[in-house]
Amino acid sequence: MDDRLIVALDVPNALAGLELAERIGDAASFYKIGLGMLTGGGLALANELKQEHGKRIFLDMKFFDIGATVEAAVKGIAQYELDFLTVHGDPHVVRAAKQGAAGSGLKILAVTILTSLDRADLDAGLIVPGDLAEIVATRAARAFEAGADGVIASPREAAAIRALPEAAGRLIVTPGVRP
Repeated sequence: MDDRLIVALDVPNALAGLELAERIGDAASFYKIGLGMLTGGGLALANELKQEHGKRIFLDMKFFDIGATVEAAVKGIAQYELDFLTVHGDPHVVRAAKQGAAGSGLKILAVTILTSLDRADLDAGLIVPGDLAEIVATRAARAFEAGADGVIASPREAAAIRALPEAAGRLIVTPGVRP
């Protein structure tokens, strides 16, 4: 199995997620569980797929809060022995997440700019002016400097991120395509 392909379990609850994973069977070894399923048993599903089915798990939570809160939340997630967890790419968030994941195999992936956003969205959110791809690359470099194991980015920005000196040996995960 090629675990470079991560299957998104973007379904409403853990029962639907387990049913989909069972239908896929051995054709996939890596699954993404997002924030939308959290209240529908997402953590229980992540644990079941990992512990009972030997699957790799990418928990896409996009944590963003003060450092102490992010660190505590990640420490709680780390006990599940999952593979990837997303946080927003702000350096203070990445540093706190890495502290929370310390001693575990959990890889922290930083979200640079959400792949659904465009320049108008960034303007409305008072994000610095400039070219979207350049902002993504700058945020990726800062996330790497803060300790991120990888970043989430559109395939359109992957090459620019890979070219960063800070990106050597780091992961680039492309779960979405910027419109």
